[in-house]
Amino acid sequence: MEELVPFLLQDTSKTTVAGWARCVFGAAQKGDREARGLLDEAAGALAQRVVYLARRLKLKGPQVALVGGLFENQADYAARFRRALRRMLPGAKPFLLTVPGVLGAARLAGMEKISAEQKPVEKKAMAEPARLAAFAKAATEQRNPRSRGLDRRTIPELVNLFIREERYVEKALAAQRREIAQAAALVAKRLQGGGRLFHVGAGTSGRLGVVDASEMPPTFNAPPEQVQAIMAGGPAAVFRSQEGAEDSMETGAAELRARGLTRRDVVCGIAASGQTPFVLGALAYARKVGAGTVLLSCNPERVMRTAVDVEIDLPTGPEIVTGSTRLKAGTATKLVLNMLSTIAMVRLGRVRDNLMVHVQATNDKLRARAVRLVRALTGGSEVEAQSALEKNEWRVTAAAEAVSRRGGRR
Repeated sequence: MEELVPFLLQDTSKTTVAGWARCVFGAAQKGDREARGLLDEAAGALAQRVVYLARRLKLKGPQVALVGGLFENQADYAARFRRALRRMLPGAKPFLLTVPGVLGAARLAGMEKISAEQKPVEKKAMAEPARLAAFAKAATEQRNPRSRGLDRRTIPELVNLFIREERYVEKALAAQRREIAQAAALVAKRLQGGGRLFHVGAGTSGRLGVVDASEMPPTFNAPPEQVQAIMAGGPAAVFRSQEGAEDSMETGAAELRARGLTRRDVVCGIAASGQTPFVLGALAYARKVGAGTVLLSCNPERVMRTAVDVEIDLPTGPEIVTGSTRLKAGTATKLVLNMLSTIAMVRLGRVRDNLMVHVQATNDKLRARAVRLVRALTGGSEVEAQSALEKNEWRVTAAAEAVSRRGGRR
């Protein structure tokens, strides 16, 4: 669903998508079996989320307010949701909320009452001058003298420039070799102790964290919750930029609080400038909880500092396009994230020699790789390897053991 919704919204609005629901409700009212099934499925999925939240909050009989036009205007759907919720959580007490939702939002924001005579609330400044000045001084915000006149260069010249600039990535990584090793050791230790790794970031940094976390289950068959990514602005920000989402420290802390962060976990804050409030707020909360903390930045001269266990400040320097940290800073950041997560998986025993023995063989390419892995581990034939994999649900280690037992091989 996290992938489907942004895909649909690429060419249309959420209002248009919501309008399609009328077709389903109309068909259901006429007795269409598939439409009724869709409504039951949707109501059940929503009820499951409520049950999960109630369990996390340890609530056995929560009051559940039904808010919005869907519940107000579609009595059949509301009834289906109530039935699903009571079946899954018998003590729940669902009710239709008659107070406008905006009033609840205002109360959550700390407004005890809304009055027509209330004076207009002045808008806060975009950011305090000191913080803006700190951002302006970041290494990633400076102009690169080697890329001046960029718009007047030929394509071959531009290609050569990009290739030459990559040497600064390697130099930056070498300069922080000791800190990267410290961070890798910290991550491996926490994960070995049953903890989780959280990548927290905004913009390009957040997306790099999402990429790294999403690769852990298919590559190493790691539990999805073991390495998680927290993106400022939520899943939608992965596909469409929501740069303003990074300006709240409390939001960063709240995201970790909602995931039940403990002292066994480790948080890797990713910020090219090293000064993103969303990331700093998350790290501050992690320190308060007692979780491990790593700050990964590309701005050694950063002004805004926060206490963390390990600081990795990669001196990648100014970008070819000023401020575009998806370039050298992004490349260096991705390489560090590769190291942190992969080294942890090696220490967890999810790699044998240099082989991806816990790969999830979910397509033809990966099944072919699984066959090669079993053959490399056992010296068996292709037929033996494939047969063993099919009998062991395509689990490489189990299939390798089966082949070795039959043939008396290593």
